[in-house]
Amino acid sequence: MNPVLKNVLAVVAGVIIGSMVNMGIIMISGSIIPPPEGGDITTMEGLKSTMHLFEPKHFIFPFLAHALGTLVGAFVAAKIAAGKKMLMALLVGLFFLIGGTVNIAMLGGPMWFTALDIIVAYMPMGYLGYVLAKR
Repeated sequence: MNPVLKNVLAVVAGVIIGSMVNMGIIMISGSIIPPPEGGDITTMEGLKSTMHLFEPKHFIFPFLAHALGTLVGAFVAAKIAAGKKMLMALLVGLFFLIGGTVNIAMLGGPMWFTALDIIVAYMPMGYLGYVLAKR
């Protein structure tokens, strides 16, 4: 297979699989840590209006979803890529960073979570995915 095509497919596969991990964690989060009383988290508008009710424990699963989704996606991309494996893993991290930044811009949230999410959950996890795939 053409190496460029294989690299593109590696990034696409990484994004898709990482997104599936992300959504899986988000889907189970409410059954492990229930949302705040009186909060509607089924829509973006409801989630935005409920954000002020969230306690730090409510941010654990969103962070895990972002970090583990990026980690798994970067790992997959680095495993599949024909070459430039670190670049492919970091491209997945960049994709999730852009998505996370847009999400934070739309929803808001506490500054500590925004900083933690942006600084730790994306590019470092993309690099860690590459390191794990390299072994």
